[in-house]
Amino acid sequence: MAASKGSTVAPAAPKKLRFTFIDEYRGLIGVMMALGHAQYYMNSAWLSLDPLDPFFDTTPQFLIRYMGYLCAPGFLLMNGAMTYWAHLRRRKKGMSNRRANWDFVQRGLFLVFVQWVWVNASWGGFSRLRLDHMGIIGTIGISMILVALMSHWKWWQRLAVAGACYFVHPFLLRIPYDHDSWVHYPMQFFADSGDFTKYPLIPWFALACVGSVMAHFWFSVWTDPRKPDERAYKSMGIGLFLVLIAWGLRDWGSTYANIFPSEGWFTYSFFLVQKYPPSLTHQFWFAGAVIFMVGAFAWIDSRLRVLRPLAVVGRVPLFFYCVHIPLLAIVFRRLEWLPYHAGGVTESLIVWVGLLAVMYPLAIWFAGVKRRNKSWIIKMI
Repeated sequence: MAASKGSTVAPAAPKKLRFTFIDEYRGLIGVMMALGHAQYYMNSAWLSLDPLDPFFDTTPQFLIRYMGYLCAPGFLLMNGAMTYWAHLRRRKKGMSNRRANWDFVQRGLFLVFVQWVWVNASWGGFSRLRLDHMGIIGTIGISMILVALMSHWKWWQRLAVAGACYFVHPFLLRIPYDHDSWVHYPMQFFADSGDFTKYPLIPWFALACVGSVMAHFWFSVWTDPRKPDERAYKSMGIGLFLVLIAWGLRDWGSTYANIFPSEGWFTYSFFLVQKYPPSLTHQFWFAGAVIFMVGAFAWIDSRLRVLRPLAVVGRVPLFFYCVHIPLLAIVFRRLEWLPYHAGGVTESLIVWVGLLAVMYPLAIWFAGVKRRNKSWIIKMI
């Protein structure tokens, strides 16, 4: 196609790349998340468990809940990484920065809309509409917009923003406020966790920012075919380094880095770092864990296809999220086909397997729909 008069010829569109190891890791997060939500509807531990101050009386109960701690950090990091990469690809195709940003503003606002209108209602089986709650999908949407607006920045500038968010957030948590007044909305939107949201923007956006930084290296720097394992080994090294920092912060015991105290190395309390809102230890710990696991997935994917089934879920993460929750809620809450909060770990695992048996074919089907249908609404999902 000829360029318009007076304009430069747009660079050739780069060949479309699909980083299968990213899809596989996102698929793992989706499957783990499904287990966490299956046990939420089935597990009787939730009758006495406060998500803001969790405790566990047995190791199986601890493990089935702790497994879910990887999910939210994983989603935010992967979303930040793919937002950066998709924005970069649009620019390489000749799209203006303004137009590329608008694509992600639409997508981010769509996610906020989905949170308010669909996700909030789906937890109760659509028994009521709840527009006064901001959850993880909404936080991901706003983080996506912010990462897109920063995608033309240098990687170290985005890392500096993430670091500032990391280290300022603990100070914001020390600001006293009335939980029953209007002030709880901005406080919980930005920093704290409560009825309005468990996913405040500042610490979770920081993880998305870290994801955009890692994407620079995953997709642009560590791509030399003569060094096929560079991406895997360096990712695992960075991830391990961040986890070691987190363990040092946890052992330090300062209230600046830890909201909950630790009872000692390798106790439940040592590993169960505060998630709602995330402590500084949590931020280093799970950023490191996610980056390490992505590196491990890259290494495995370069040698074996054993993780490829996970990519089915990882290619349609929003669809998977938005469908599996109402399925559980309708079965447990609306139709009462299964008893709500009446089982244990074994029953939760059985429900999880049944849920995946339903959701996996649906994920395959919708991936096909996305390939064939290029409408706006399908593209947003």
